[in-house]
Amino acid sequence: MALPDPCRGLDRVPIGSRAIVSEVRCERSTARRLMELGLLPGTAVRVVRVAPMGCPIELRVRDFSLSIRRAEAARVTVDQVG
Repeated sequence: MALPDPCRGLDRVPIGSRAIVSEVRCERSTARRLMELGLLPGTAVRVVRVAPMGCPIELRVRDFSLSIRRAEAARVTVDQVG
């Protein structure tokens, strides 16, 4: 039995779970914007909710809420904490 990959996209983290950002692999301008909003490597994030059609995804980053597109979340690599 293969172990699940501990690194994955932020879009695959279940609602209510926490994760640690390990890398932001977007287009340069998008990555810069996400990092300015607080999605820096080493930052803890929690998935709060997902819109009915799957986009956007609401995150709790530090002390504020942030909503990003599913495509952007897929490009943010995380290590799931729980």
